[in-house]
Amino acid sequence: MPTPQIAIIELTVFWLFTWLIAAVWARRVAGRANFGAEFAYRAVIVVGCFLLYGIRPIGGLQGPFGWAMVGLALAGFAFCWWARVHLGALWSANVVRKDDHHIVDTGPYGLVRHPIYTGMLAATLALAIVDAAPQAWLGFAVIAIGYVMKASLEEQFLRQELGPEAYDGYRARVPMLIPWKFGFTRG
Repeated sequence: MPTPQIAIIELTVFWLFTWLIAAVWARRVAGRANFGAEFAYRAVIVVGCFLLYGIRPIGGLQGPFGWAMVGLALAGFAFCWWARVHLGALWSANVVRKDDHHIVDTGPYGLVRHPIYTGMLAATLALAIVDAAPQAWLGFAVIAIGYVMKASLEEQFLRQELGPEAYDGYRARVPMLIPWKFGFTRG
């Protein structure tokens, strides 16, 4: 039987594999953000992933709490998929505007403006907790910074592309990443 740490890594690999296959759902791109702006958040996320998923001894937190973290990771990935399916053909791995782009504010997008990033952060937090190493916690923090950078870039881009009258009301109603009214919710 795998450890909770291995189980979360296996869930991550499965999620990534299915996520890449599903990329065929997307509509044609009608506009895109500057490559340099995208490079910055991507570099930060890659460094964070190296720190979190990098080579280290297998083990980490065991027992019921460790398996509860596997449940948190699974819930995070399920939240990602709910958001991806709900967004449908408007999804993109890049910061872009699609043909017939509009603000989606229902389903998971009524809870947070960036539910895919929220789900990813839940899954990476679960791994950092199970791993219990300073390097893993640093990796989670760096990944979180990268997703905040990407979310901010997306919001700036969509506000410009769709118009402030379309985006500002949504931004005022729905938190950025955390579905509660505290901490890093607005931005």
